[in-house]
Amino acid sequence: MERPITLDPRSPLVLDTHELSRRPGSMRTVVRTVSAPADLGTVVIGIPEGSELDLDLRVEAVMEGVLVSGSVAGQAVGECVRCLDEVVEDVDIQIQELFVYPERAQAAADDGDEEEDVRELEDDMIDLEPVLRDSVVTALPFQPLCSPDCPGLCSICGVHLADEVEHSHDVVDPRWSALQSIIDETKES
Repeated sequence: MERPITLDPRSPLVLDTHELSRRPGSMRTVVRTVSAPADLGTVVIGIPEGSELDLDLRVEAVMEGVLVSGSVAGQAVGECVRCLDEVVEDVDIQIQELFVYPERAQAAADDGDEEEDVRELEDDMIDLEPVLRDSVVTALPFQPLCSPDCPGLCSICGVHLADEVEHSHDVVDPRWSALQSIIDETKES
């Protein structure tokens, strides 16, 4: 049974490998700038949708399928987890992913060697978006900071502590609050 084509060959994140002709050792390079897909990041930092991603890839036919390796570069934008200022971070990551031929994946499944994370070629086409998502999201900082020594915001009033170095509050320990109210009453009288 023939599967319907689900990938759009005109998409910049879809690579057509037909010209490799399934000859192990045949190779081509792909160097292009593409628009970043949606949701390429986390809640606090990510590569904005539509911003530029530079791809420098090598697409090589191997016995099992097609090996894609190379680099992806872009600029992630987010907010500092301490002070909420904007954080801009250059992202340059290496990717390497094997896309197996459908018949190889089927043969492995028939032998009971089915792996969960196997990516298959679809009609000699490769969809790079899931690979980019997996690689970029895991490379982004879990807690981005505007600077390593960012003091953050005041927990009482929300003042940006980097702007007011001497900022402080006179806070009375709640265990002494009854005594403080007696002192305040004696000062008033």
